[in-house]
Formats: sequence, structure tokens, C-alpha cells
Amino acid sequence: MPYLLEHKKVLSVVIVLSVLGAAASLAQPLLVSQVITLVGDGDPLGSLVGALIALVVISGLISGYQHYLLQRTGEGVVLSSRKRLVGRLLRLPISEFDTRRTGDLVSRVGSDTTLLRAVLTQGLVEAIGGSLTFVGALIAMLIIDPVLLGLTVLVIAVSVVTVTLLSKRIRVASLAAQTKVGDLAASVERAISAIRTVRASNATEREVTVIEEDARGAWRMGIQVAKISALVVPIAGIAMQVSFLVVLGVGGFRVASGAIEIADLVAFILFLFMMIMPLGQAFGAITSVNSALGALGRIQEIIDLPSEDQFDRDILPLAITVGAANDAVNPEEPAIEFDDVHFGYAAAAIAPAATTDTTTDAAPGPATLVGLPADAPEPAADGEPAEKRTVLHGVSFSAPRGLRTALVGPSGAGKSTILALIERFYDASAGTVRLGGVDIRALDRTALRSQIGYVEQDAPVLAGTIRDNLTLASPNATDEECVAVLRAVNLGEVLERDEAGLGASVGEQGVKLSGGERQRLAIARALLSAPPILLLDESTSSLDGANEQLMRAAIDAVAENRTLIVIAHRLSTVVDSDQIVVLENGQVVGTGTHSELVKSTPLYRDLAKHQLLV
Repeated sequence: MPYLLEHKKVLSVVIVLSVLGAAASLAQPLLVSQVITLVGDGDPLGSLVGALIALVVISGLISGYQHYLLQRTGEGVVLSSRKRLVGRLLRLPISEFDTRRTGDLVSRVGSDTTLLRAVLTQGLVEAIGGSLTFVGALIAMLIIDPVLLGLTVLVIAVSVVTVTLLSKRIRVASLAAQTKVGDLAASVERAISAIRTVRASNATEREVTVIEEDARGAWRMGIQVAKISALVVPIAGIAMQVSFLVVLGVGGFRVASGAIEIADLVAFILFLFMMIMPLGQAFGAITSVNSALGALGRIQEIIDLPSEDQFDRDILPLAITVGAANDAVNPEEPAIEFDDVHFGYAAAAIAPAATTDTTTDAAPGPATLVGLPADAPEPAADGEPAEKRTVLHGVSFSAPRGLRTALVGPSGAGKSTILALIERFYDASAGTVRLGGVDIRALDRTALRSQIGYVEQDAPVLAGTIRDNLTLASPNATDEECVAVLRAVNLGEVLERDEAGLGASVGEQGVKLSGGERQRLAIARALLSAPPILLLDESTSSLDGANEQLMRAAIDAVAENRTLIVIAHRLSTVVDSDQIVVLENGQVVGTGTHSELVKSTPLYRDLAKHQLLV
């Protein structure tokens, strides 16, 4: 109903047209009855024939315009549902994307929303309008001959009960069918997104087999819907035929006995057709609505999920907005500070906290199941509950303003998780993360992220042009600024390769660029927005030695008066950092400069020895 009520003005016009159309249709049998009576009596027809033709034409015009309005409204329902769904999808917590398949989410935006059109264009509103014709015909038939009406209603009642019983099965089967379509879309998306790996692994045939099996699963569920629908569709026809035969047989007998006139019997039969037609529409509406409700359930499942910031006011009700953020942040405080932070991916606190005290060390919330990235531990073999398997255990350190802090340690130590907490992709299970002395949960997320540039480990590039990628965080940047930042990260040759320059396409997932070029483009995007804090997660991992040196020089140039937090496995890229934080098993085991850590921290000393730095 919410989707329909968005178009209540148009639907009001449709209902008015339905009333007029029903009146025009119901008047026709009455005129036919009068024509037959006049012909039987030998009287002149006068204007009755012209009136009958006019009613037929008017009824057709009303029906055509009503059909257009319904189609238009159906498209409007699809558009509004897609806008609502996409608006919710792109605002979901990151944890939801950790556990859901991309293809299935895309399927909900595409095929599931399309089914909502059927509610309008294949029955629901037409059935509402047809109900007027149905009731009018019923009243007219009651006036003409209650006996014939009683027999007709008996036949129709049996068909209505049958369709009602089948409708529930249609909804269940339709939901299962749409779920299978989502599985199919997810499998196709998985294979296409990794097509080079699939080909290189000679796994094409295996992937085709997997996708075909998902396609067969969708087909099987579609056949199940078709079987149930096949039972519904002929019921209206059977009811029509049985009712017609009963009326013809019994009506003929009553005409012969003088109980009714032949003109009344003809009118009764015409009204019968008018009653059965909307009944068929109603049966079609039941099928289409139940199919659409299955799809709507999948759409509503996403819309009902909380958005990323839905519970922010419950955590800290006085959120600081973008305009007030700069005033709230204390320049004398460290740029970023972790104070006894604990975090576990299976207990990410994205729901309301138990307290609203801005000075608390904990912001507990109900457990939220999420996928585990590289930092997260595997589930315990002994069956230990996932929520007890934390990634960070009381992490405390500070990143001084305007200096470079490096995070080092073995894989899975929690380095990338620290950056994810700074960006508030997740909230700490306990402890506090501060920006300039302010708990980041007190900052509006837009205000927080406007202070931070983030380059992810996988350096994603969006399909589109070079300009599209650069200006993602800086939509008002000029072409001159874009070119300057590209040259700063040694990407000038990319502009020269294509005469389109900044308008050159990078391909799907940046396939037209090398791995190093994608990484440099991601860094250029972060540098263009000129944030006071830069988070770099393995930002030079895909670069060769020469480009790594150029990149380090570019980062050094823009790092002046900025705070950098850098993750690196190659210690050679961070040995000159102002501060190095060493992590192991989600705990800080050492903090200091390179020379200090070589002396004080065994883990760092071992890492440095393996990389020939001591």
C-alpha cells in the first residue's frame, strides 16, 4: 500500500474512470434488452441503437486511457521502489556487505522490483474497478431472476474458494523462485568479476556448470509457480462455461414456462459475462499480487535493515555535524587516539549502545553477524562462539598530529581493522577511538570522513573515466587540479595514452590500468581531496621499485602538515616514520622509531632481520 499511495492522485482518476466504465458497461445489457423488446413488439428503435454504439465507444476509450494510466503508475511504483531500495542499499552498514552476495542484491534492484509492476498492470487496480461491474451485474441479475442468480453464485463460490486456497502456495513458490533468481545473479556476478582468474585456472566449464545448475534451480521454481498458476487460470473459464450452461439450460426452461421473458434471459446472460470477466481479473490479480508479494518480501527485507547511522543518536545523541567539527576538534590533541579498544567482527556494535555517556570507554551493542576480512580470526575449531573471537584486544596508541605513524606486524594482527574503525565502518566493541580528542562516535559520519583520506589495500577503481575516479571525493575539483595530482603520483603517461585525457575510460574495475596504476590512481583520489589525515593500507604494495620511490616522494610532498597512518609489510617503506606501532594478535607490543624498536621489541627485530634491515 505505501508504494500505491505514492500515486494516489492518478489512482483516484483510475477509480473514477473505473466507475464510469462500469456504468457504461452495465448500461449496455439494459439497452440490448430494450432493443429486443421493441423489435418483438414491432415498435421503432429510435435512438437506442445510436446510444448503444456510443456506450460501446465510450467504454473502449475509458478502458484504453485507464490502461495507460495503470501502466504509467506501474512504472512509477517500480521507480519509487528502486529508489528506496538503492537508497537503503548504499547506506547499509559495511557488515551487511560482508555477508551478502553482490549479485543477489543487484537482483533485488532489478528483477524483484519489476514484479511490483504486475500488481498494477496485471490486476489489482483493474480488479478493484472490475468489482464495481461485478456488484452492478450481480444486482441487475438479482432483479431479473433470483433463481438463476442463486445457481450462478453457487458455481462461482466453488471457484473462489479454490483460488483462495491456491493463492498462498503461489506466494511461497514465487518467493522461492525470486530467491533462486538472486542465487543465479550472484553466481554470474562472481564468475564475471573473476573471469581472468577463471580462464587462467581452466575453470570455465566448471563455472558454467555451477551457473547452469543455479539456472536450473530458478527454472524448477518457475515451473512450480507455473503449475500452480495453471490451476488458477482455467478456473475462471470453467466457472464461466458451467455458469453459462446452467443459465442457458435453466433459463430456457423458465422462458418456456413463462417465468421470465426472452429479453430478460438475454440481458441476464450479458450480465453474466460482465460478472465473470472481472472475476477472471480478480483471479489474475490474486496470482500477480501473490507473486509480487514474494518479491516485495525480498525488497522489504533490505529496506527494513538499519542504515549505517540509524543508531548514532542512541550511541551519542549530540552528534557534531560537519560545520561544527572543526571547532570541536582540539589541535593540541593527537590526530587519532586509540584508548583500550576491543573489537570483534561477530560483535560489531552498530546498534544502540547501552550508554550515552560521551566519556565512557565502551559502546556495547547487540551482536551483528558479519563476514570476516583478512584481519579477523577463523572460527574456533572447538566451536567457541564467534562473538568471543575478537580481533583487537585493548589496543592503545596515539598518532601525533602532522607526523607519520606506521602500523606493522604479521598478517591478521589487526592493522586493517584499525583503519576500518577510524573510518567508522565498524564501531569498537569497547574502548574509545578519538579524533582530535573527540570520541569519533560524537562526530557526524560525514564530518568524520571529510577529515580523512583512505586508500584501501585492494585499490578499487570504479568503472567510468579517470576524472570520475579522481573526483569521487572532490566533485568540484578542476581539470588542472586533477592533472597536477596525477603527475604527482607519476600517472602523467596515462593521460597521454588516450586523446580523451581525463575523459579516458578505465574499464570495469579499472581493467585498462595496471595494478600499480590502479593503486596510484586510488592514492591520487585521496590526495586530491586534501584531507588533514591520510590512511594508507599497503599503498605501495603493487608498485615496482622505481615507482615506489616516486610514490614515496609524492606522499612525502603532500604529507607536510598532514597526519599519515600507514600500513606496510615492507619495513623499508616505513623505517623513516616518526612513529612505528607494532601489532601482534590484536595487541600493541611495541611503539617507537625504527632504531628504538630494533632494540626493544623482539617481533620487530625479527621482521627487520628477515627483510635485511638490521
